[in-house]
Amino acid sequence: MEEKEINVGGVLVSHDHVAVTEGSGATAKSSGAKAKVVHNAELYAAIQETKINFKSKESIHLYFCVCVAFCCACANGYDGSLLTGIVAMDHFQSTFHSGKTGTLVALMFSLYTVGAMVGSPFAAILSDKFGRRIGMLSGGLVIIVGMIIVATAGTIAQFVVGRFVLGFGISIMTVAAPAYAVEIAPPHWRGRVTGFYNCGYFGGSIPAAAVVYGCNQLDNDYSWRIPLIVQALACLVVISGVWIIPESPRYLMANGREKEATAFLVKYHGNGDPKSRLVQLEVEEMKEGIRQDGIDKRPLDYRPFVLSHSGRWRIAQVLMISVFGQFSGNGLGYFNTTIFEIIGVTSVEQQLAYNLLNSVLSAVGALAAVALTDIMPRRKVLVFGTLACAAALATNSGLSAALDAQGENIQESYAKGALASYFLFNVIFSFAYTPLQGVIPTEALETTTRAKGLALSTVIVYAVGFINQFAGPIALGNIKYKYIYVFVGWDVVEALLWYLFGVESQGRTLEQLEWVYNQPNPVRASLKVEKVIVQADGKVTEKVVTDQA
Repeated sequence: MEEKEINVGGVLVSHDHVAVTEGSGATAKSSGAKAKVVHNAELYAAIQETKINFKSKESIHLYFCVCVAFCCACANGYDGSLLTGIVAMDHFQSTFHSGKTGTLVALMFSLYTVGAMVGSPFAAILSDKFGRRIGMLSGGLVIIVGMIIVATAGTIAQFVVGRFVLGFGISIMTVAAPAYAVEIAPPHWRGRVTGFYNCGYFGGSIPAAAVVYGCNQLDNDYSWRIPLIVQALACLVVISGVWIIPESPRYLMANGREKEATAFLVKYHGNGDPKSRLVQLEVEEMKEGIRQDGIDKRPLDYRPFVLSHSGRWRIAQVLMISVFGQFSGNGLGYFNTTIFEIIGVTSVEQQLAYNLLNSVLSAVGALAAVALTDIMPRRKVLVFGTLACAAALATNSGLSAALDAQGENIQESYAKGALASYFLFNVIFSFAYTPLQGVIPTEALETTTRAKGLALSTVIVYAVGFINQFAGPIALGNIKYKYIYVFVGWDVVEALLWYLFGVESQGRTLEQLEWVYNQPNPVRASLKVEKVIVQADGKVTEKVVTDQA
């Protein structure tokens, strides 16, 4: 017989209070009542009845928690615009003689990637055993060590060792931080919170491009050393901030600290009311869905990703967003200055200015998507967004081919068109992918597998990044604009794979997604919707289940 009430961490949870009564739609006849289609009736009802005060001190503290995680993404994003500008500097070249393309540059870029891949398994162990906060703290400390090594380098050997250490540290941060962001967010804020976290990439890349551009005016080695030193600033915020933010409630629940987990939910999700319908729903689902003897207690156990139906579908989402999010043409951004040179922008100052402009435009696209993430269907955005990326890259490569045929007599209109289409690609990619690169893997993974899955994601992301960073400068040096053709074709393939295998996760709690992934066809199950009857006062009175093709 099913228990009607359970006591979890001092909070009495009533199943009857959480469930929405099924009916024939009779209550729709009430004055002011209306029907609404939703992915989950219980969650929608809970949100309707629990209006979180976004101006309260608890909500403001929650924003600060998200900002600490955001700074972890800033540290990663800073590197994305850093080296592409630094290698173009005269004083950097006079110190290292690396050239702007070729094997030495590839080595400088790719050792960061190798460090991140090596660090990922340790990142999962740290985050699962000691908590998400300790993971962020540890990553910040390692990055500062790496910064000291690269900023004081006078040889290529020291520089690449420092790049390895930086990558190792960033992998620890970027496993712990997204897990923390998604686990502390109220269900109806989750997309915006996690998407905002991932936009921290631009919170790092834009300052990096600006600092590199400004320091280029210095006529000494500090022109490239200062940008490397500034990379540590975001880490200092993280190292200071982790001491005044709470631990993730799902981590606490998974480790037997139920009282602390429920206290977090009551304080930050329930306006201080333990009887809040949203708190009751979350506590009930966490208690049922999070195992305290899960694989997070077995550091080297990755078997559920292979042996279970649910695990295979979950890791498939992680694999797709990890690979496609790095290999859709956006990896060309590491070599923006080289791309600009191919389309006729030869001045170093102009290249750095366009690099900054590209980061700003991309950030605008990403932030626009963040504002809509909790209401946009993830799957449709990825299918149509990827096709639009292919179209923009095709335009750019076509115009680049025309420029190449013009030789020394470049027509300005063609160059502007090529530049505009490249910027457009980055805006589209940022809108479609940047927020969802944080959202998709964290939503696809359940609490006890989240750190391990994110560690695998980090390995995949940086493995593809290694290909981008090592092969990119060599390919651009040898075949120039023709390298872009590869991504045009591949983006079309990606769009097809998202259509066939992409699981829709919008509109459900993290625990409710367990039902979706346990179905024979999770893609079809994820499109299942429920019709609810909402009264004039906002209260949900009943639900009728329907199917959406």
